[in-house]
Parts: sequence; structure tokens; C-alpha cells
Amino acid sequence: MWRSITAPGGGSYTPGVLRIVPASLDDPIVVGFIEAHLRELAPQSPVESQHALGTDALRAPGVRVWAALDERDVVGTVALAPLGDGHEELKSMRTDPSRRGAGIGASILTHALDDARGRGIARVSLVTGSAAYFAPARRLYRRFGFRECRPFGSYADDPHSAYFTLDLGVDRRAPGRSTPA
Repeated sequence: MWRSITAPGGGSYTPGVLRIVPASLDDPIVVGFIEAHLRELAPQSPVESQHALGTDALRAPGVRVWAALDERDVVGTVALAPLGDGHEELKSMRTDPSRRGAGIGASILTHALDDARGRGIARVSLVTGSAAYFAPARRLYRRFGFRECRPFGSYADDPHSAYFTLDLGVDRRAPGRSTPA
């Protein structure tokens, strides 16, 4: 478990209630959680097919990072990185391995997508692995309506990667407003 996180602005945490807060990339607990993510992914794909971001890359302008807390334990992270023109990329999504299957991934994904919609972002895309190890993540993304797509941004076709995108139904002319169904 990752202990003793201090959320920006302080705050108290109700036992058993998941809280999603902006993550401080200066907090050693958050940094350790992200570094564990990179170590966990390293053996799953060749180096050239690893696209997870470390804390330095997550500090880039416009990147929004959240930590999911249960009491004071970090149990998940998620980030959104700008790609331009109302398009963002989902990054650094991880659930503590001991807590997988408890709905944390769905909670942090919902939080990130709600944040994007609220800021008028029209589309969120992501890249994940194509190996069996990543099958639970791909199932989660499909359940949320993500569809497989061609590589986006600076990505190239890669047999070890799977690319997904989700149209958020946001009218870019009126930030935060969904288009009629």
C-alpha cells in the first residue's frame, strides 16, 4: 500500500470512500506509485512500444493528473494530456494491483472523462498494450464506449499497441455543452 499522501489543500478522508484529487507530482507517495506503474509495465512490451509517462513527462504544461485515495492510500492514478484542438490523451491510468476489480479503474476513468467534458474537450484517445496482460484495460475502455482507431498524434502502427478513441459529444463552439443525440 502507498501511505501518507497529503492531498493539495489538505482534507479528511472517510474510510472506505474513494476520493479522486489532483495529484501532487512532488509527493513521494504519488511518485512511487507512478514509478511502480512503469516497473510493472516494463516486461509487458518491447521498449519501443512502451508509452507510459514518468513524472517528468507528467509535469508538461496542460497535463492534468489525479490520484484516487481510499482513506489515505493511493489506489489509482489517471492523467489527461493535451493533443490540441479539443483532443486529449488518457495517460498513466493505473489501479493498485491488490485492488483491481473493485471499480477503482471505472471511477478514475469516469472522473477524467467528466473533467474533459466539463472543459469542452471533444475527444479522448489512448494507447494501451495489445498483449493478453492488457485485456482487462481494453475491456474497461470498450465498456466506456472507446472504439479502436488508427494511431493518433505522433504514434505509429505497432503490433504491440492498441489505439482507442472516444467522442465525448461536446460541441467545441460552446465549451462544456454536449451535442444533441
